[in-house]
Parts: sequence; C-alpha cells; structure tokens
Amino acid sequence: MTLLERFSTRKTFGHGIHPIAHKEATAELAIRRLPFAKQMIVPLAQHLGAPAKAIVSVGQEVVRGEPIAEPGGFVSVPMHSPVTGVVKSIDTLVATASGPKTPAMIIDTYTASDQKVLFECTADIRQLSPAELVRAVQASGMVGLGGAAFPSHVKLLPPEGVSIDTVIINGCECEPYLTCDHRIMLEYTDKLILGIQMVMEAVTAKRAIIGVEDNKPDAFAMIQSKLPKDGSISCELVETKYPQGAEKMLINSLLNKEVPSGGLPAEIGVAVYNVGTMAQLGDLLPQSRGLIERVVTVSGYGVNKPGNYLVPIGTPLRFVLEQVGLKDDFSKIIMGGPMMGMTTASLDVAITKGVSGIVVLEAPEAKSETPQVFPCIKCGACLSACPLYLNPSMLGQLAMVRDYQKMESAYHLNDCFECGCCSYVCPSNIPLTQYFRIAKAINRKIKVKQL
Repeated sequence: MTLLERFSTRKTFGHGIHPIAHKEATAELAIRRLPFAKQMIVPLAQHLGAPAKAIVSVGQEVVRGEPIAEPGGFVSVPMHSPVTGVVKSIDTLVATASGPKTPAMIIDTYTASDQKVLFECTADIRQLSPAELVRAVQASGMVGLGGAAFPSHVKLLPPEGVSIDTVIINGCECEPYLTCDHRIMLEYTDKLILGIQMVMEAVTAKRAIIGVEDNKPDAFAMIQSKLPKDGSISCELVETKYPQGAEKMLINSLLNKEVPSGGLPAEIGVAVYNVGTMAQLGDLLPQSRGLIERVVTVSGYGVNKPGNYLVPIGTPLRFVLEQVGLKDDFSKIIMGGPMMGMTTASLDVAITKGVSGIVVLEAPEAKSETPQVFPCIKCGACLSACPLYLNPSMLGQLAMVRDYQKMESAYHLNDCFECGCCSYVCPSNIPLTQYFRIAKAINRKIKVKQL
C-alpha cells in the first residue's frame, strides 16, 4: 500500500483541524502518584445533574474511600473521601474553574496516615445482572472522565424501546498536550478490557470497538495484544485529527453512521465511553470501591516537571502546581485541554472528576493581552473546519446582534458542542465559541422563565 493509499483509507470524518499536538513532553512518561495535600476540597457538584448530598457531619473522622455524600437523584452520583482525615466543614462555597462558587466539603488530611484505601470489599462482578451492574456503577461515583463528567450509569440505561448493539470506546485523545488516556491504554490495559466487558454486559451489546488515533501505535499494539479471543472487542486506528474524540465524530469514523440532529448515540444503537472511564470501572467494581483519584496530565512550557499524575479528587490546584513547579514567566493556566478547557484565575480550585489535564502556558505562547478582533471577512474558513457542517460565520453575526433565538431555531446552535475549531481558524480572531456558549446560556434562561 502506498503512502497516498494509506492516508486515503484511514477512518475519519469530514472537516476538522490539525493543531500542533504538543504531546512529546509527557507521552513517554509513566504515570506517577502525586502526594496528598494537607487539606482536600471536595465539591458536591462534580458532574452533570443534581449535586450530591452530604451524609457525614462536621468533625467526623472519615477513611479513604468512605462514602461522604449520596446521590441527589437518578442523574447524580455519590462522593467518596479521597483521604483519611476529619471533616472540617460542609457546604462551604469554593471557587470553580468556570467562575461561580459551589458548595464543597473540606477535609483535613491525617498526614501521619499511610492513606491506604480502607473502605472496600471484593465483589464477584461476573455474577451481577445488568441491573445490578448499573447500580454498582452509580455506587462507584463514576462519571465520564473525558471531560463531560456525565454520570456513567445513566448511559447504561438507554430510553425505552432503544437497544445498544455497539459500544465505542474513545481512545483518541485529540486535545493538544493531553496524554493521560494514552498512558492509561499502555499501563492499565487489562483493567480497560475488563471495564469494557462489564459495560457490554450491562447494556447487552454484542460488540465493542476501541478507536485509537494513529499517532499512538504503541497503545494500539498493546490493546491488540490483550483483546479477547472471541472477537467481541476490536481496536481500530483512526486519523489523527481534532476533534476525532468527539462522540459524533468517532461514531462517524468507525461506523459511518450519523447521530440525528438533536439526538443521542443511543438512538442509532451506540454508546460511547472514554478509555479512562472504562479502566477505572475495571479497577473499582471488582473491589466495590468509589472513585477517589484520577490520572491528570500536567503539561505546558510553563511547568518544570510535566507528566501524568495520579491525583486524589479534591486536591487543590495550588498544591498540584507546587509539586510540579512553575516557571517564572508562566502566563495562563487551563483546566482541561487548550481547545475545550477553561482558563482559571484562581489557584484555589479543586481537581474534580472531570479534570483530565492542567496546561500551563508561558507568556510567549499565550496571548496575555486581549487579541484584537476584526470584522468577519466571509472567508469561509470556519465552515471548512466545523465538523458538524454548521455555519459558524452566520451564527457569529447573529450573536453580535443578540438574535440568540434565531441562532437556535434556524442555524442549529444546540448541535454545536463547542469544540473550538471555528475560533481556531478564524483570521479575524472572532471568539466564536465563546459567543455560542453565551447564546446557549441566555436561551436556557429564557426557557426557564417561560415555564
């Protein structure tokens, strides 16, 4: 096969972009455990849906892994103590990366403790029914670890009349800088496969496909060597392109199917999960443990010791950065990846379940001053980049005149998942993605008032 034939037959989707990867600083570094901070900040709302409700009291001693908050509803998950220590306060308002403050539990760590997980029991997961698996997943506090933080157990219960025949596992990790999923595929392969098998059992799916971008041949080879012999799980390479890891794009690449506008993958018989989520389930469920830590990529040219770190949930950002060291001229801190993550102005935010990365940029690579925005020149670059074939240019013009309802009714605003491709390619520096986020928020408020 010639080079041209190889590239023309790669599994991919239409449009998208190719930002510089910046993964070389951490891709070859094994996962390392971060020390425990003296104080943990555990927000009660770390996921989409209803916040968790505290079930412990101020002054109560807790052990690592112990449930400290129960689900606030079906679309909600419990919280577990990331450390052995004592509850200092409950419902304290703390800063978040997105801005608004949120209630949290503050736990003082017992620094003399060895911090072993003391709240666990072995479970024979092979004997669990699909319904019991769903309950076990919710009890673990698992949410999507790719960044969306959607409660994982909800995806295991598709709408009535809908059946899941294919489970897709996202191993693309197309965001620049981030490599935590890459390392998980290499180092936690057995747990990844076990997690996939449990999810297949829960949704009664006959097959699973792991999609890996072709810039990770070592992860692809490792997974291939561990696949079950019955062929129920396969692994396929897809083109390295952003946003290949978005569920609609990955479904299109692997199955050549499209999720209907405004619809969900379940409507076409598909469920999509992140590799980190699957590996955690493969680790937690056999021991009836809760989610108390996750792998986080800490990278960027503003960091002295970049790497992939196993970080307890609730660790203050300030503590993480003290451990890795900041360069004197660092300029910007992003929670998540640079394309879909959020900059944070506070070092007192906590590492939550949905934080996959911390990117610290130096002044030369970050625009420290607000870039000058020019009028749209109708070049069409955003149309060629949008993976959903929307019209970001027209959406942006409507946003400028605050016609937010027309953006939704006539130009499919809600189909946009804010990947940032349009903002990335815009020669006029128009912050299109930010405009779309504002428009969605305003439309949601209008609908609430109309109820």
